[in-house]
Amino acid sequence: MDREIYAAIEEAHARGEPVVLATVVSTRGSTPRKAGAKMVIYPDGRIRGTIGGGCGENDVWLAAQQVARTGVPQLVRVDLTEEYAIEVGMVCGGVMDVLVEPLPPDDT
Repeated sequence: MDREIYAAIEEAHARGEPVVLATVVSTRGSTPRKAGAKMVIYPDGRIRGTIGGGCGENDVWLAAQQVARTGVPQLVRVDLTEEYAIEVGMVCGGVMDVLVEPLPPDDT
């Protein structure tokens, strides 16, 4: 999986395209992916890879849009223990911290 992620970053940078990288840096409890899982978010909103899908991944995708605009990294806490997660049928019950960082082409 990491090979796919790094290849996606290299390809985007070869085109002069910035990307945002989301990396799960820590987990507690039951989470869909563990520390080290990565996802690339392109300027047009496409993604490559996954950090687990669902509402939590959407929260990270939204943060990535802001990171792309501002260039300021964010640490996003994805809390899968809330009542909402139970209401929508999510089976996880943990917390993930996800680093969302800009990767402009000149960083390679």
